[in-house]
This record gives sequence, structure tokens and C-alpha cells, in this order.
Amino acid sequence: MRPTRLGPLLALCVLSISNSTQAGDYKPPRTPYGAPDLQGIWTNSSVTMLQRPPVTKSLVPTPAEAAMIEGGFAQFVASALGPDHADPDAPALPPAEEAPNTEWVEMDMKLARIDGQPRSSWIVEPADGRLPFTDAGKAAARAAQAESFDGPEGRPTAERCLSGIGSPEGPPMMNTGYDANYQIVQTQGFVAIEVEMNHEVRIVRLGPAGRPPAHIPAAVRPWMGDSIGWWEGDTLVVETTNLNPRGAYVASLGGGFAYTAEARVLERFTRTADDRILYEFSVDDPATFKTPWRAEMPFRRAAGPIYEYACHEGNYSLANALSGARAEERAAAEAATPPQGAHP
Repeated sequence: MRPTRLGPLLALCVLSISNSTQAGDYKPPRTPYGAPDLQGIWTNSSVTMLQRPPVTKSLVPTPAEAAMIEGGFAQFVASALGPDHADPDAPALPPAEEAPNTEWVEMDMKLARIDGQPRSSWIVEPADGRLPFTDAGKAAARAAQAESFDGPEGRPTAERCLSGIGSPEGPPMMNTGYDANYQIVQTQGFVAIEVEMNHEVRIVRLGPAGRPPAHIPAAVRPWMGDSIGWWEGDTLVVETTNLNPRGAYVASLGGGFAYTAEARVLERFTRTADDRILYEFSVDDPATFKTPWRAEMPFRRAAGPIYEYACHEGNYSLANALSGARAEERAAAEAATPPQGAHP
């Protein structure tokens, strides 16, 4: 395992363990080989965001603040969808270039709840619910969102169908506006997490408690990194390294971040009820954050099924985007070139 800032990270782990014990006397079902059973279809859909919005300073908002957050998000969605979206007698939508984005919202429009209390942010440490960026981390986040049409490598990984929109596959796994569904399947040596968005499958290799197997070589950088896991009581602990900086932007409606090649993500999955999994995660990346930070998110049982997700990979969209950029460049060059015979 790689060296990390052990003091702050261990403190976060202790907090995670403490919070995990708050599930009371619930005993999760077991698989045939004795491990806690996390299997099933789950969703993390809600309007809670990674970072805390300015409307509240508290992790648990007041009823008035919760209503303001939920109402503001509902207004945002309504303005994006258009007033006639839900009316079956409404006329046909205008042409695509004028139509609102009507097909992309399928989510729980309420704040997520943990232990019955609404949460204003996933981040619980630092206490202000904000990402503790370094200056370099802020610059990297801005650069990761910059538009580039120089070639396919400069387009976002989600647009190229290499990752999901809004980072639902993680790690860490973010909630999205649609397809926020997951199916967990376990064997004795592996845990697989299928993500409905972009049909990604995370494979977690399991090892002895506290003694995970060696990581893959540092030069191997999968889009979702290398995840190894072990059981600590009823909690599945997953450590991920070898993340690929080329697909490094973790998007969230509350503002995302771009990790570096040295980032380490520690996740904890604890089933706290028949229909709940408490998902906790901490991120340690010294170049991006002043200190490791920790977050909590509930996964709720979903009816399912997981649907096929079709992306545009291999069709004409990317070629059209790049050829359109070349056409704009040619037009700009022609406009800047004086006609023959003209004096500069």
C-alpha cells in the first residue's frame, strides 16, 4: 500500500467506524459463505449534493432550509424541462435545437436522509461541507471542465462513452439526474457493482481483513482505478488507487474535483437495514486537497430492473463535433486573411 497522510486519514477511518456502529442491532443477511449480503438493486438518487449549498451552514438543515433547497432544485428542473413537459395534451416539442432537455431527469426530488435526518451535503468532514482544495486543486478542477475540440482525446470521457455522465461509477460514486441505479453481486472472492449509467461494472477483489493483496503495477491506470476490498465486521472496506488522471474529473451538481495519479479513495459499505446501505468514502490526494475529507451517502433499495444504457460510441456525433470545430477554424482563418490585391 502506498504511503499516505496517515494521521488525518486514520482519524477519518475512526469516525467512519463510529458512525457505522449507529445502525443499532440490525444484523444483515449473510451469503452462503458467511459474508454480509449487499446484493440487490440500489439507488442513490436525491437532490443532496457533494458540497453544502450556501443556503445552510449545517449538515442537517432546518425544515425551512430543506424546503428551500428542494424547492430551488424543483424550480431549476422545471425551467430546464419546460412548463408543458408533464402535460399529455401539450403540442409536440419544437425542433431539437430549441427543445428543453426533457428526457434526462429521473430522480428523487428530496434531500437524502441518514438516520432519519435530511443531509445538506455528502461531505461531513470538513465541518463546513466544502472541498478543502489547494490552489493547484482549484486550477485542476477548472482545467478539467475546459472545452477542447482539438481532437477526441480532449473531449470529456463521458462524451466519449468511456465513463458515465456525472461520475456515477466513481470512485467515489456520485448521484446523478438519471440512471442512478446499481446492482451488487457477490462471490467469495469478488464484489461486482454494475452501474446503470454507461453499463460500467466495478470489480472489487477481496482479500484477508486488513491485509489486501498487492496493487496492480503503477503504470496500469484503469478508468475506475484498481479496487481491492476486505471485510471489517459487517462492513465492506474498499481501497482504490491507480486512478487514471485522464478521466479524473468527478462531477457533482454541487461542484466536482479532479484527482491526480496519487489519489487514494477509501470506501465503506454497511448494510444498515433491509432496504438501506450506508456508503461512506474518504479521499486523500495531497496535491489536490489540503487534508483528506470524508463523506456519507445512503443507498436505498430500488425495484429495478437495471436497464441497458446505449451510448453514441462509434456513431457520427464525435466526428461531427470535431469537423464542426475545423469548419469554424477555417472560417475564422478566411475572415482574417485579406482578399488578394488588397493592401494590409
